[in-house]
Amino acid sequence: MVLTEKIKRRLRYVLATALIIGITPLSQSERILSGAHSEDALLGKDLTCVIDLGDEMYGSHGLETGLNYELLNRFAQDNRCSVSIIASRKGENYIDSLRQGKVDIVITHADDLASAEGIKLSRRLNPCSAWAMQEDADHELMQINRWISHMASSKAYSEIEDRYSSVCNPLRRAEKGIRSKTISPYDSLIKEYAAKLGWDWRMLAAVVYQESRFSINSRSFRGAQGLMQVMPGTAGYYGIDDLLDPENNLKAGTSHLMRLQRICSKWGLEHDELIKFTLASYNAGEGRIADCRSFAITRQADCTKWEEIVKLIPLMREDSILEEESVKLGKFQGHETIAYIDNIMALYDAICRICPEA
Repeated sequence: MVLTEKIKRRLRYVLATALIIGITPLSQSERILSGAHSEDALLGKDLTCVIDLGDEMYGSHGLETGLNYELLNRFAQDNRCSVSIIASRKGENYIDSLRQGKVDIVITHADDLASAEGIKLSRRLNPCSAWAMQEDADHELMQINRWISHMASSKAYSEIEDRYSSVCNPLRRAEKGIRSKTISPYDSLIKEYAAKLGWDWRMLAAVVYQESRFSINSRSFRGAQGLMQVMPGTAGYYGIDDLLDPENNLKAGTSHLMRLQRICSKWGLEHDELIKFTLASYNAGEGRIADCRSFAITRQADCTKWEEIVKLIPLMREDSILEEESVKLGKFQGHETIAYIDNIMALYDAICRICPEA
């Protein structure tokens, strides 16, 4: 049958309409799942966000901060905006900063702000925390709430939350005979950077646990920060300034370990000893460990074995060490460094029992 031009045009119109009807719900569904709002209230914005969930070095708040750090980045990606994330510091009032417009979002314990004036709280992703915004940020908060609602019920959120909630003390887990394929929320990053070091990833995981208990907002009284307790000056040497970021922190810490390992590799050490001397240098500084080795040589001890160095450290605490020409930096107490190596080796052994396969 020969179709007239008029009938052909009608058929093309009907087909085009059917395609539009079929495709539109799909595209709208994708926008809803991504947390996007028809007004795109946050599109292209650069949001300053503060995670204010406590500063305990070894408490659960550190992992809560890590969880929300990951969620903020996920939110920014889904809603086509960018985020600058700040960890809270003791003594700062970030709710006042929020009211004054100096920051855009503060993630904090919701119960602490239930009656606070001038702000509004998002829906909760978990029983503890909520995202706070200025009182007049209605469209932005609506977009956040929509995203939280869909994220909270998603498989992706369950997987993320599980990574942060399953962390526990490796020594206790090993004692109970528990086996697991994971140790921390950052296993994939740890494996990547351990490979660059030429280390078993479980050894680097032991170092990170010893340094921070996998808490990204850990901060020592000396000013060391993050997963690997990196000093800002050290991070700056390697071109890194954001130590809250887990990958940046691991990059800075392992870059420093690589530099120290290159120094120690000139000392004719076996692999296991090389790791111990590198870690001792990471804790005490390469100059101190070089002093220990020089002193061991004057005592005709084996300067390639960490256990032999440990035996001599008590002598380095005495005033008489100041008269030793081989020792450049004076007395060395060494208690912290000895315990540091012992703890990491115990953690490594425990992690190997938990994860038998490297």
